[in-house]
Amino acid sequence: MTAAGSHALVVEGGAMRGIFAAGVLDGFLEQDYRPFDFCIGVSAGSTNLAAWLANQHGRNYKVITDYSCRPEFISLRKFVRGGHWLDLDWLWQITINEIRLDLDAFASQPMPLYVVTTQVSSGEAVYTQATAGNLEQLLKASCSVPVAYRDYPLLNGEAMTDGGVADSIPVIKAYDMGAREITVILSRPLGYRKKPSKASWFLRRMLADTPELARVMMQRADNYNQAIAFIENPPQDCRIHVIAPPAEFDVGRMTTDKKRLDTGYQMGLAAALAGR
Repeated sequence: MTAAGSHALVVEGGAMRGIFAAGVLDGFLEQDYRPFDFCIGVSAGSTNLAAWLANQHGRNYKVITDYSCRPEFISLRKFVRGGHWLDLDWLWQITINEIRLDLDAFASQPMPLYVVTTQVSSGEAVYTQATAGNLEQLLKASCSVPVAYRDYPLLNGEAMTDGGVADSIPVIKAYDMGAREITVILSRPLGYRKKPSKASWFLRRMLADTPELARVMMQRADNYNQAIAFIENPPQDCRIHVIAPPAEFDVGRMTTDKKRLDTGYQMGLAAALAGR
């Protein structure tokens, strides 16, 4: 895996809330700031990291504020009619055609990127090292929000879904991999705690064919809050640097308002400078 005593960068997901991390990582690019030994990303956090590693400033800003806001991607009406609420098939195809990640640049840089997915059959988190060959499918799997996206991308023949289901903020995994200094970019202001789902009956119904996935989704709040507790009280041999949105950050998982997204991006740019 990685060497003991290394410095890890961990980036949380959160769908449209990823605009904050997009700003932070673009700020890192502007400052040529890359003191990390490896990085771990979840969902939108993994796509932000991939663009950062490929030196594509502004790429994910455009994905979030343009492509992800189009009705072809996000449509509750389609979902009610049996389609996807979040149509990743459409989003992946159009962004590959029009604003593709630079796979050659990604392959030529030395920093390992691990992407978190959730195995549908077991509900367990899987941490896969990205390569130019698996990157696009791996990112799609990590971003596949259960229920909202009705399919499960395959990785090595295994059905996978959103990495945030099993491990929303993989700081404990980074520590287990040898990191003793961890920089974590969050998608919510400091102090947030996830509350247990009030719709467990709905999850059980929608995921009746995948009981382990339903189980881990209902445990998601506990897993999330455990990661926050680790961040606030790390082991004595570990230093954690937190870059989080300010309290006035006003972007939700499904926000499509351009002004709010732009403000969130600017907050990320500012935090990149302040968080160094």
